[in-house]
Amino acid sequence: MSATPRSEKAARDERAVRPAGRFRRMFDRLASSQQDLESEELQEDTQASGCTRICDCDDRAIVRVTGTLRTVTLRPRAGVPALEAELFDGTAPLDVVWLGRRSIVGIEPGRRLIASGRISMSHGRRVLFNPKYELRPLGQE
Repeated sequence: MSATPRSEKAARDERAVRPAGRFRRMFDRLASSQQDLESEELQEDTQASGCTRICDCDDRAIVRVTGTLRTVTLRPRAGVPALEAELFDGTAPLDVVWLGRRSIVGIEPGRRLIASGRISMSHGRRVLFNPKYELRPLGQE
């Protein structure tokens, strides 16, 4: 006799609550995609640095976030040059915009940084304009 869907769900829930042993953690890492592993590493970095997770940032809140720059583009806004980058911390993306800048030394895809400022919402996405930022040393990537 096969298990009912309800009992299968209960078994999955029980496994999710049960603490994972060393073998289970190793198996989970082997079965995870590269993107999942990178997201997990970024989330651990966020916790270690004392920063706020991007998914927890509310509109108009002053925050300090950390993550990896996924993309960096030059996109004029109202005729003014603007350097835009997408910061990702493993939970959600954040658009970081430096108005009046065409380039900034060290701001490039794959670079980790800590940014702080006031979050705003634009077209349903979180945006951080002209943040204070710290570039993470290259050796820590």
